[in-house]
Amino acid sequence: MPVVRSSEGTTHEIHGTRFVSYASPRTGGKELCAWRGEIPAGTKAPAHTVSREEIFHLLTGELLITLDGRTERVTAGDTVIINAGAVFAVENPAGRTATSWVTTSVGLTAELADGTRITPPWAN
Repeated sequence: MPVVRSSEGTTHEIHGTRFVSYASPRTGGKELCAWRGEIPAGTKAPAHTVSREEIFHLLTGELLITLDGRTERVTAGDTVIINAGAVFAVENPAGRTATSWVTTSVGLTAELADGTRITPPWAN
C-alpha cells in the first residue's frame, strides 16, 4: 500500500507559489495527481490554460480566482472546478498565505498567454 508521509512531499516552486506533491507517478499514482499549494500574500500568478480538469479546494485563506474571464472570491472550504481548456488565474490579495489541495489526472500541462507550455512535475 503506497503511503506518502507528510514529510515526504516533493516541493516545487514557480511564479511565487510552492507546490508540494504527494500523489503522482513518482509516488505510485497511475491516474491521479494531488498536491498542496501554498500561495503567499500578494501573489498574482499568470493566467494559464489547463489541458486537464483540476479540482481546486481552498484549505485556508481566501483568493481571487479568475476562470475564463470571470473572477470570484473564494474562501476556505470552497472548491473550484476547472475544466480542461479553461483559462485559470489565482491572486492572493490577503495578508497571509493561502493553502489549497488540488487534484488532476496525470499528464496535465499548462499554456501561458505568450505560448510557453509548462509540464509541471507535480502533475506528471
